[in-house]
Amino acid sequence: MSEQEFITELEKIGISVSLEQLELFRKYSSFLLSYNEHTNLTAIRNTEDVYLKHFFDSLLLCKFHKFSSENVLDIGSGAGFPGVPLKIVFPDINLFVLDSNGKKTSFLEKLKGELKIDYTVINKRAEEYIIDKRECFDVVVSRAVTSMPILAELAIPYVKVGGVFIPYKGHLDEELENGKDAIEILGGEVSGKHALTLGKDNSIRTFVIVTKMCKTDEKYPRRFDKISKKPLQKC
Repeated sequence: MSEQEFITELEKIGISVSLEQLELFRKYSSFLLSYNEHTNLTAIRNTEDVYLKHFFDSLLLCKFHKFSSENVLDIGSGAGFPGVPLKIVFPDINLFVLDSNGKKTSFLEKLKGELKIDYTVINKRAEEYIIDKRECFDVVVSRAVTSMPILAELAIPYVKVGGVFIPYKGHLDEELENGKDAIEILGGEVSGKHALTLGKDNSIRTFVIVTKMCKTDEKYPRRFDKISKKPLQKC
């Protein structure tokens, strides 16, 4: 995806980017590809794929959720996706990016200086950071982290009642069915599901909108080994 194609496709989902924002995306792409030469952050190695598979993919969510001055948590952010592109386009959000990989959070700290934008970087596991931030976020996002039953238990406890958890997924029907019990036990409810094609790539990106209906029991999330070995299910 060229920069012009990026601009055109964003306009189709209701996003207009300024010249200043375009310059931030250029700097982000350049810094990511340069950093990736010595520290493996992404399998993507060229600018066009960065624009399509990282930047545009991260922003597809904006077709279904309009960001305002919200507290946003990106779980498993990696090299900053989807959180940092969202912050570039919606500078008023209060962004937190969470990843347990120190090499990736080090990159995210350096990226802040390169772009001169403000967000909070946390180098912890999701089930550890929850101690400080239970039910503190209006929006929790996560892209390509783990299966829905596991991801729901890691993410939903962070969401305020009335807020939303929105995972980025591919084809989802079976995975969502397997995760419905966990979502309900944790106080969530599936309020929407939207599938889009990722530009010329023709891959499917599905967004599930999980609205937090009531508080999550404080015994969740459990330790990760317990979550992964025995995902939540109703008796």
